[in-house]
Amino acid sequence: MKPLSLIGALLALSLLQACSLQPPKPWQKGMLARPEMTMGGDALEQRFDEHISASKQAASGGYGVGGGGCGCN
Repeated sequence: MKPLSLIGALLALSLLQACSLQPPKPWQKGMLARPEMTMGGDALEQRFDEHISASKQAASGGYGVGGGGCGCN
């Protein structure tokens, strides 16, 4: 068997295995609903990221306020 066809067969097998994933059980969903599992779960970290972004953009008020320092109101 050629190495390339062996790699292809292994890739196809891994893709088929990925399709067999089961959704989380009801008792596992409690862990997924925790605030730290969300993308914006930590308010302090979100404020820090906004501060860094505003510093790098050299503009203020880019989050929900009109204008952003580029003159394109």
